[in-house]
Amino acid sequence: MTHLYIPFLSEVTGLESIIFWFICGGLGVFTPLIIAGVMMLRKEGGKFTKETFVERLRFRPMTRRDWRYSLLALVVIGLLTSGIMIAMQVLFSDFNHTPSFMTLDPLSPGRYWLLLAWLPYWLLNIGGEEFFWRGVLLPRQEKTFEDKTWILHGTGWAIFHIAFGWQLFVMLLPLLYIEPYVVQKTQNTWTGVFLHGVINGPSFIAIALGII
Repeated sequence: MTHLYIPFLSEVTGLESIIFWFICGGLGVFTPLIIAGVMMLRKEGGKFTKETFVERLRFRPMTRRDWRYSLLALVVIGLLTSGIMIAMQVLFSDFNHTPSFMTLDPLSPGRYWLLLAWLPYWLLNIGGEEFFWRGVLLPRQEKTFEDKTWILHGTGWAIFHIAFGWQLFVMLLPLLYIEPYVVQKTQNTWTGVFLHGVINGPSFIAIALGII
């Protein structure tokens, strides 16, 4: 998707590559994660009931403790990510954490429709990853690896992001390990949805509008 299809489609059509990332990423990466998660649940014999979502997938109402963990994690991830960015810019003068297929010039009149194209992709991105990784996979891994699961889980999630290039990979490391830790600690998948969604969504909008 990232190294073959997106560059090819962009070259053939002359359209911005990020448009095809929305399409290929949403339909070719994150939708299959949802399908894989559904298949794993069916293999377990689970049925899609309210109890399944609350108990098996751990989409539980957020408590004050959950919010405290989530907000603290958000601050820590922000500080660590900022520190890594500054360090990488000092060490590498040409450091650029944005992969070529995600490159986006600040939106101008006539291009704001890209935000509408981005929205369904963002929902599939956050929904697909959190459903599969934190909802389906993490509880299964906890049965074997117990309190150290977040380390293994974070490493697997990191490998999943290698295709984005080493620069973005390094930038994502705080999120890739802290989020699984928080979800495992709170036993609530919504904490992962919150962290992933808040970090991913507003950051893209800020980039798209030329704020950062």
